[in-house]
Amino acid sequence: MKLRKVTAAAAAALVLSITATACGGDGDKDNEGSGSGGGDKIKIGIKYDQPGLGLKEPDGSFSGFDVDVATYVAKELGYEPDEIEWVETKSADRENALSRGDVKFIAATYSITDERKQKVDFAGPYLLAHQDLLVKKDSDITEATDLNGKKLCSVTGSTSAQNVKDDFAPKAQLRTYGTYSECIAGLQSGAVDALTTDDSILAGYAAQDAYKGKFKLAGLKLSNENYGIGVKKGDTETLNKINDALEKMVADKSWEKAVQENFGPAGYKNEPAPKIGNIVK
Repeated sequence: MKLRKVTAAAAAALVLSITATACGGDGDKDNEGSGSGGGDKIKIGIKYDQPGLGLKEPDGSFSGFDVDVATYVAKELGYEPDEIEWVETKSADRENALSRGDVKFIAATYSITDERKQKVDFAGPYLLAHQDLLVKKDSDITEATDLNGKKLCSVTGSTSAQNVKDDFAPKAQLRTYGTYSECIAGLQSGAVDALTTDDSILAGYAAQDAYKGKFKLAGLKLSNENYGIGVKKGDTETLNKINDALEKMVADKSWEKAVQENFGPAGYKNEPAPKIGNIVK
């Protein structure tokens, strides 16, 4: 009887060992998506409210250039689209989201600046945008100086409109709204004469079905905004992988395709793809 008991115990241990091995996963994926480790998904930070860049659609899907870039990068890191968990990262919380490990990386109109580089590392840049003006299609505003005496809109907390007033049009009348959508509505109704922010953001709004053909970009280059993909400070391995993915996206023309699909309807004259790792001042 004693021998039978030992044999049964050994058999039970063998079963437990086999079960644990079967549940352990394939070991090929580095499980880098979750900030707390483990899991089959990768968490990526994006904007939820910027048409053409990062937008959560009514059906729960996501669209935009940043989404397309992030999806391509995730694929190169070993994740299929259904293995991506999109996380809303508002501008004020991007650095914290990375440092806490809430997301693996962020693609959310994240301009590379010296101040931000003290807190996070940036892959890219993957898009060179410029501050510009959005006006009605028949508007006679073609230069920033034309805004003198005109009503200029931007959103609360943005410095774009103030920069225009300080540097180009001291007599511009600033109108500050809570969202870009409110500025667009004001532009459509005539409550404001122009809206200013990054040209990529303006193009995304102008490309929406409700606004196609109604607005145009002035085509000014009032600043350089290099969009990068933010990663946790010191995560050199992920940084290098993302840069490799971005280089491949440009080389195989997927980058250009994404630009045209997301910004083309607004007549956006995009800059060529920037050299990865090179910042244009």
